[in-house]
Amino acid sequence: MTPPPPGCAALGIPRARVPSPLARSGLLLRLLLLLLGVAATTQGHPRNGPRISTVWKGRTGKDQVDFGLAEPHTVLFHEPGSDFVWVGGRGKVYLFSFREGQNTSVQTVNIGSTKGSCVDKRDCENYITLLEKQGQGLLICGTNARRPSCWTLVNGTVESLGERRGYAPFSPDENSLVLFDGEEVYSTIRKQEYNGKIPRFRRIQGEIELYTSDTVMQNPQFIKATIVHQDQGYDDKIYYFFREDNPDKNPEAPLNVSRVAQLCRVRRAGLCVRPCVAQLCRGDQGGESSLSVSKWNTFLKAMLVCSDPTTNRNFNRLQDVFLLPDPNGRWRDTRVYGVFSNPWNYSAVCVYSLGDIDKVFRTSSLKGYHTGLPNPRPGKCLPDRQPIPTETFQVADSHPEVAQRVEPTGPQKTPLFHSKSHYQKVVVHRMNSSHGETFHVLYLTTDRGTIHKVVESRDVERSLIFNIIEIQPFRRAATIQALSLDTERRKLYVSSQWELSQVPLDLCDVYVGGCHGCLMARDPYCGWDQGHCVSIYSSPRQVLQSINLTDPHKQCPSPKPEEAPVQKVSLARNSRYYLSCPMESRHATYWWRHGQKVEQRCEPGHQSPNCILFIENLTDGHYGHYYCEAQEGSYLRKAQHWQLLSEDEAKAEHLLGHSHGHAHAASLWLGVLPTLTLGLLVH
Repeated sequence: MTPPPPGCAALGIPRARVPSPLARSGLLLRLLLLLLGVAATTQGHPRNGPRISTVWKGRTGKDQVDFGLAEPHTVLFHEPGSDFVWVGGRGKVYLFSFREGQNTSVQTVNIGSTKGSCVDKRDCENYITLLEKQGQGLLICGTNARRPSCWTLVNGTVESLGERRGYAPFSPDENSLVLFDGEEVYSTIRKQEYNGKIPRFRRIQGEIELYTSDTVMQNPQFIKATIVHQDQGYDDKIYYFFREDNPDKNPEAPLNVSRVAQLCRVRRAGLCVRPCVAQLCRGDQGGESSLSVSKWNTFLKAMLVCSDPTTNRNFNRLQDVFLLPDPNGRWRDTRVYGVFSNPWNYSAVCVYSLGDIDKVFRTSSLKGYHTGLPNPRPGKCLPDRQPIPTETFQVADSHPEVAQRVEPTGPQKTPLFHSKSHYQKVVVHRMNSSHGETFHVLYLTTDRGTIHKVVESRDVERSLIFNIIEIQPFRRAATIQALSLDTERRKLYVSSQWELSQVPLDLCDVYVGGCHGCLMARDPYCGWDQGHCVSIYSSPRQVLQSINLTDPHKQCPSPKPEEAPVQKVSLARNSRYYLSCPMESRHATYWWRHGQKVEQRCEPGHQSPNCILFIENLTDGHYGHYYCEAQEGSYLRKAQHWQLLSEDEAKAEHLLGHSHGHAHAASLWLGVLPTLTLGLLVH
């Protein structure tokens, strides 16, 4: 609660034709409050936004560690269950140790550039862009003064592997994607700095080097690549997700389209005596003709659709992809979470299944190809390392896109949800609640350097979504550069240019308001136990939980939430003052009630952290009890209770022995509010 400014509470306001400085300040503050209200009304429907917001301060020395200097580009490597996190920076690699119960330790390994002919200072840096486990050591690759190179780090000893084109880009700003699978390595990084500028998907290490044709993608930006082991070894696939320029030049068409590409990948069965083809089948060995001998012969691509016809919103720009494997090992049921945006930087999350993607590639006709398909059909992986016929390659090479589009799962084929936040990265955790229910919890990074925690639960026919909380993971607000999820340790590892932060998934102590506040959070990691909101993993008993999206608080033993204690303040007539109520839930409607009259209402989505009641000129009718009440569905609670006393009433209470200490302390704090309001508006 923020009490009124002492100066305003004690002084009357003269009614003058020319406004006094104090009156002018009142006008300014009313304007600020009005502007805050207008800003709040422009934020759209609030239920897609996080219910509450918090800053993760961590445990001193244990959860947040500074790099010591700015790192404009970082890359993370972390093995699930491990205490260690590797971070690649500029000319060095950091090793952080997050041992339980100990302060975090950090070691640095310098990997400077082999400086040759540098155009400018930035070109001479060695930006680490790749960290990958290799045997008992770590493979490290970086830009190395525009001469991409790699090193191995084993037991603290660094050994140079020399130049490795395709493992690291020439500049850290270049779009790059590297995929490892045993002895094979796939890359989207160009191998020549000034030649071959058309991006390609390559196999840079394996039986034979292959690349995609220059005409099958239009200025692609690669997002994610994965290898899927299917029922038959020869049918193993490589899927990669990317966005590219839209070939449709209609002025109303979107600039970008999002794609998924498929290639066949055959498990090795011994050496091949000649170039063999098997789609981006993993075992694709190139073609038989001079045109196809060094190219992927099984490349096909399909458009990813993420649109909501009910709101006429289309999301065409793919930002990130996360694959959530089926817990029973059925590859067709792997869920593909895609984060999309539109030209206004609104976001949507669409979910696909690998089974649906596979079906589109297996059954769809080719876009723009109107005669009969050759046999075998383009994109088909062949057994026994049989080569793809030249005719099949030529058809696929000239018509690489399938006609059918990949649509989201579910009967409506619509986004899981969409939001006015601009999401950039996503990871997903499949977890079981205290009662054994399965939930998918999404962690989405925003362009504001925060993380939204969103729970997905299943109804009979559809997914139900609830945005639980917005987390600021750093001590110093900054853009999130990298994100890694450890489901075994139940941690998120997040890096910015300044620091690395370890954020627990079961962040339960931020939910206040007793049992009702704990359950209203709908956080599947948290429950009510013996008077506290606790992690389900820390309690030896089954805790009280309810992820019911409508009335979870009704599971609490007490039917009514805790009420705020009364706070008293003495004010002079003709003074102005403010009452401020913290808006802990962005999904609730807050109002200030005086008697039976609602004096001020703050709707959900109000972007100010407080619901403010401003009274310009205090009269006798303004004294009495004021309640700040919050309504969220059927959940109603009194968040604040203030009693405004006249000076005579305050003296009478004092004479009767009532403590005046609360009122005096409260009046001192009210001076904070104007500064707070101005700061919020500027922010």
